[in-house]
Amino acid sequence: MRASTIELWLLTASFLLATGSVRAADRDPAAAAFRDRVAPILERRCWSCHNDQDRKGGLSLETGQSLAKGGDSGEVVVAGEPESSYLLDLITSVDGQAEMPKEAEPLSAAEVATIRDWIASGAVWPADFRLQEPTVSDTDWWSWRELTRPEPPSLSPDDAAWVRTPIDAFVVTKLREKGLSPSPAAERRALIRRLSFDLIGLPPTPDEVEAFVEDRDPRAYERLVDRLLESPRYGERWARHWLDVAHYGDTHGYDKDKPRPNAWPYRDYVIRSFNDDKRYSQFVREQIAGDVLFPASPDGLIATGFIACGPWDFISHVEVPEAKIDGQIARSLDRDDMVRVAMETFNSVTIGCARCHNHKFDPVTQHDYYALQAVFAAVDRADQAYDPDPQVHQQRRELLRRQFELENERRAFDAEIQRLAGDELKSLDQKISQLESSTQGNERPEFGWHSGIEPRDSAVKWVQVDLGRTVKLDRVAIVGCHDTFNNIGAGFGFPVRFRVELSDDATFGGESRVLLDRTNADVPNPGVEPQVISADGAAGRYVRVTATRLSPRQNDFIFALGELQAFDERGSNVALNAAVTSLDSIEAPVRWARKNLTDGYHYGMGRSDEAKQQLATMRRERESLVANALVPERRARRAKVEAELTDIDARLKQLPAPSLVYSAATQFKPQGNFKPTGGQAREIRLLRRGNVVMPDEVVEPDRWPRCRRWPIIFNCLATAMKANGARAGELVDRRAESVDLANDRESRVAVSLRPRIGRYAQRFRANGTDADASRVAGLDGGRVSRRRAIAEAVASVDLVTAATYRQSSVDRDECSSVDADNCWLWRMNRRRLDAESIRDAVLLVSGSLDTKMYGPGFQDFVIEKPEHSPHYQYHLHDPTDPRTHRRSIYRFIVRSQQQPFMTTLDCADPSMQEKRNETVTPLQSLAMLNNKFMVAMAERFAGRLAAEA
Repeated sequence: MRASTIELWLLTASFLLATGSVRAADRDPAAAAFRDRVAPILERRCWSCHNDQDRKGGLSLETGQSLAKGGDSGEVVVAGEPESSYLLDLITSVDGQAEMPKEAEPLSAAEVATIRDWIASGAVWPADFRLQEPTVSDTDWWSWRELTRPEPPSLSPDDAAWVRTPIDAFVVTKLREKGLSPSPAAERRALIRRLSFDLIGLPPTPDEVEAFVEDRDPRAYERLVDRLLESPRYGERWARHWLDVAHYGDTHGYDKDKPRPNAWPYRDYVIRSFNDDKRYSQFVREQIAGDVLFPASPDGLIATGFIACGPWDFISHVEVPEAKIDGQIARSLDRDDMVRVAMETFNSVTIGCARCHNHKFDPVTQHDYYALQAVFAAVDRADQAYDPDPQVHQQRRELLRRQFELENERRAFDAEIQRLAGDELKSLDQKISQLESSTQGNERPEFGWHSGIEPRDSAVKWVQVDLGRTVKLDRVAIVGCHDTFNNIGAGFGFPVRFRVELSDDATFGGESRVLLDRTNADVPNPGVEPQVISADGAAGRYVRVTATRLSPRQNDFIFALGELQAFDERGSNVALNAAVTSLDSIEAPVRWARKNLTDGYHYGMGRSDEAKQQLATMRRERESLVANALVPERRARRAKVEAELTDIDARLKQLPAPSLVYSAATQFKPQGNFKPTGGQAREIRLLRRGNVVMPDEVVEPDRWPRCRRWPIIFNCLATAMKANGARAGELVDRRAESVDLANDRESRVAVSLRPRIGRYAQRFRANGTDADASRVAGLDGGRVSRRRAIAEAVASVDLVTAATYRQSSVDRDECSSVDADNCWLWRMNRRRLDAESIRDAVLLVSGSLDTKMYGPGFQDFVIEKPEHSPHYQYHLHDPTDPRTHRRSIYRFIVRSQQQPFMTTLDCADPSMQEKRNETVTPLQSLAMLNNKFMVAMAERFAGRLAAEA
């Protein structure tokens, strides 16, 4: 598109923008002239500052009445007298400068003349006419139409022989039209190097180069492409470009820039997705709403790390309440980042401008923008637990789902009990709380040891303590547990019948001494009072307690003890921290564990006997009151709920510890003033000028009148939300949006981001421009007509197999004189290697590259004060540390203090979502010569050469 064409297009777009809200011409010619010619200029150039809300300079141009009031300088329009009208003075240019509009281009001479004629003809302003914020109406763009597969143009026999893919047919046709011709194919050494760096980001080895040069198979090139595409290095290479767009980083950014240690699982997810050739539609849906759409898959949660990739203001989220203005600003900006990264990545539509005003290029209004914010209104960023093993993930998911249902049911029971028991229960709870807080020794969660659960009370269970040596004992003490399960309280799990034995035989198969036998009759529950058993100087190494009749829970039976103590003749507890074994055990630390039996602690320690008795009495009163409040059927159901919750808690604790990923979150552990929404969407209002102190109408994600005409972004949204109307809320909103963003047939970006094509349309510069990858589909993004033709043509073709890609990069005077910028691709463009490829290549040729994949990133810095305001000291890092010799994609990426060497080589800023710079500066040459990493690797390369040659 030539410059003059761009100007013409902008003029047309401005006219369409300005006239979007103007009604049909009035029958009054003067009124019609105002509506059609004058109002669009005032709306487009004046209304944003001079409206009834803002009134800059005391002037509003919203209605004829508000204009008549004038501004700070009095009357601004004198009907019939242009030269006496102050408005005309403000907008008239003198030496190319005009007083109004401020900080913008002056009105054109034609626009000023239109306003002059209007004033001269009487300054007619229809009584019912009100200026409005300009809206857009033109959405019929090439980039928003459904892709079609055009027929390649007809070619001459010579051109047809050159063509290898449909792309080539379009390219060579345009070349002939411009009087140009394609360049010969590059020689094989150049081709394998080009392919290797482009597809896997590493240079070929000398053996690989020689093998390719000598391979006479007609399909040698295609086989090389296949081999590189199947390499696991491919995902490591191309995931980096996706992470650029998602502005991935391993720190929060902003003032404190704290480490974000659990961001890396999302990076690994992207690498795996590229290597697995995941469907683009699946790739999109997982990243926007995977936790909702694919809850049974670990990827469903990990992928939402995409939403959380960007910078996050720790201070304004954690230290400032959401109710304060700074907290509101922080959360609004946080949603802004989510909206921008989603729309710019998946739809190539810039939308951030609409936070403050209607977009001036893309058809996005402020209302549209805040409707998108409403989609993410319940989402925050936080560490989320997940299980890498899909089976464990599914188990945990089902247990948590059931736990959530039962906890809701328990809350309903508690509310019912509170209603039925009334003030008596409330008063008793207050007394118990006061007594507990006034006594010493707050209770710890280490309740004790808990056997496996049995369906019958006749099962035999035992637990024993190894004193480490044979000891003469004076006495043994056992203490019951305390647990609120099923309102059992004190004495939970204390055996109904049991015996206590002492022996030097760990199996108790030989000689043993019975210290206490209570197996012939039921023993009353002693609560948590220590039961002291005399040993009379008996000697032994092992103390065993055997339960022959178990304690009831609810429809099952257990054996539990809070503490076992063994005192020698001097009164020392020789069982303290001794090893514990048992027939079986529910290990659910810290609540239940074998080691709790000898940790020296049991419930009620530190309380006075009087306080313990009072508490015990009150708790029994409470248990009786609660039991009597419910009818038997409800009481039984409540007991079953408590039993199942305890069982679920135990089963959850038996699962392997989950991993963590920093991702989209609605449930997480509160951190200061940063608290989860629980899935309840915040109220989203349209903010005038994007200012949180100027809220306007409430905006919801299912009320988008303007967006109904967007065929790409929202064509599925209304249908999806209607179908899921019963589950309104943030999760449904994100799910609905993910359906639309992943529409393979219509998404512009799907073509240029499918894994096998990668972001190659940008890297290859098939559009002949330097347009940002996030603007491929937007209005101001490059050569429109040919970009669409190429986008349609490459829907199923790898660009690297095209003859256009295989061309030599050698300059040709006859072509460069016509097309110096190589816009029409008559040769292959030369490109400087990106920072990651340079670093990885240096590691490879020096023999230092560690090809280990996945896992936490390596840190090529020394971090100081990580818990407060971290300082990332790159100069203190040892470049010979082998832990840092992995590929660059696994580097721990800091936002505030980026790696100096990589930054010099134009590595992406992790907080930006733009096309990478490609510069050539003296600093790069100096860094390649003097940087400590380069010097260390040069020494290693020299050593390798000496050893191999």
